Amino acid sequence: MWRDSFRLQIFCLLMAVLAIVVLVHNFFQVEHLDDDTVSGSSWITENNVQHSLSQTTKTTRKSYCGYKQQTLSKREQAEQESLLAAIQWPKPPSGKIAFVQSTDPAHSDFVIVKPSGFFKVGDQLEVLVRMKDFQGKPKQYGGDYLQARIHSPLLKAGATGRIVDCHNGLYKVFFTLLWPGEVKVSVSLVHPSEAIQVLLRLREERPDRVYFKSSFKSGRYSETTECNVCLPGGLPVCNFTDPYTGEPWFCYKPRKLSCASRINHAKGGYHKGLLTQEESRLFQSAVNIKRPILSSGPDSVIVKPKAFTDSSNMARAEDPKVSPSGYYYEDEWRSRTHWVHRFNKSDDITKCLQGKVIHLFGDSTIRQWFEYLTAFVPDLVEFNLGSPKNVGPFMSVDLKHNILLKFRCHGPPIRFSTVFSSELRYIANELNGIVGGRNTVIAITIWSHFSTFPVEVYIRRLRSIRRSIIQLLDRSPKTLIVIRTANVQELGPEVSLFNSDWYSLQLDSVMRKMFSGIAVHFVDAWEMSLAHYLPHNLHPQEIIIKNQIDAFLSYVCPLQT
Repeated sequence: MWRDSFRLQIFCLLMAVLAIVVLVHNFFQVEHLDDDTVSGSSWITENNVQHSLSQTTKTTRKSYCGYKQQTLSKREQAEQESLLAAIQWPKPPSGKIAFVQSTDPAHSDFVIVKPSGFFKVGDQLEVLVRMKDFQGKPKQYGGDYLQARIHSPLLKAGATGRIVDCHNGLYKVFFTLLWPGEVKVSVSLVHPSEAIQVLLRLREERPDRVYFKSSFKSGRYSETTECNVCLPGGLPVCNFTDPYTGEPWFCYKPRKLSCASRINHAKGGYHKGLLTQEESRLFQSAVNIKRPILSSGPDSVIVKPKAFTDSSNMARAEDPKVSPSGYYYEDEWRSRTHWVHRFNKSDDITKCLQGKVIHLFGDSTIRQWFEYLTAFVPDLVEFNLGSPKNVGPFMSVDLKHNILLKFRCHGPPIRFSTVFSSELRYIANELNGIVGGRNTVIAITIWSHFSTFPVEVYIRRLRSIRRSIIQLLDRSPKTLIVIRTANVQELGPEVSLFNSDWYSLQLDSVMRKMFSGIAVHFVDAWEMSLAHYLPHNLHPQEIIIKNQIDAFLSYVCPLQT
């Protein structure tokens, strides 16, 4: 009997231990439940993007790129293929090309065709550029990225040229001669064709080379995780895809906090070590990045004035394909697509903007417009919204003349310092919330922060913005909408890998095509920065901004001609 009682006690003890183990296990499961569920945002299921927008508890264990999963209509697919085909860039011959066989601007040269010819205002000037490698041998293929302009320093005049790649190492540049006097020619190699192929590879294979981060906070506890359009690896992610535009955005899920506890967004940094040693030789500031190509003969021509004055240099209607779209003369931009009035006095700007609401959407290059107008117009006073410096949103008010000026940055990807999650707005959504009308003015720019991503990401963003613009114009056709284009900037070895002018050129070309044919106007910041004598800068200097503002306000208050 004693033996049976002992066995019963042992059995009861084992059951008690087992019960304690189960209880402890369940306790930890409940305590860490947030690691496997989503509150406020859903997990990604790799096979069903639409399902990911609902409140689910699925996780992904593979790398995910939201833009690759988008479903396009036949029309959208055809448009995307057409846009990608339009920006196809010539490639070097297959096989590895040694650095000494790459393009060397020091050995290359240009010649003016008919340098001693008779030229008058309105004529075309042709320039032939001959590219050679570091051994002095002529290049046999194209694909180099060149920039060219004509200029007269004493007149503070300048204009860009149209470059034609002959695909055999030769390039033709065509300039329209738009002012009289001595006109000089300048040609620069921005990147050799071999470097362009590296930029192409990085854009397609390393869209994560700029990474972002978000902070998550609950009470005193906080975590920070990496975010992007594409997130590699097999960790769980929070899905912050916009439910209205469908714009994808993801963050790695915090270890303990829910996705709903995200409080901000910020630029994380730049990945290093993207190039091989041989590739890095293609990106040298004093060797092959934005280096001048010299003339082997005369580098200027004398241009005679026309026998009579007419308006032949002015296009009849606005056309984004007009080349050049304008030119500088005495430091003033003279557009060839629309009349530009000079707003040299603050009273002129006040009179133009009286009774109007002006919305500026985009990046820091259009924030410069907000800063210029607020500083130049005395009665336009910034209202302190407590926004982070250089981030926004910002607002200036002129109560006396009933003017409201607003700036808001576009949604992610945005490489600003910390932006509150509540202020992360997509331009398309903001446009949908605007009533519009004759006293509503909207200016948009969006380009620089998309340079590290495949072009499909940019096309998608522009498509949603365009859709909202069309809807806005349908309900309020008198609303004025202006698009500010991209601009050139100073380049070095590192900047080239993230924000090269070549990336900007590709995006700018896509943007112009996607917004052509609808009732929007363009301020050609690209030519206005490239044609000017000042050094290239991501944030152009004040005289260039002033000319951009003049062009912008000339749409708001057109001259009666």
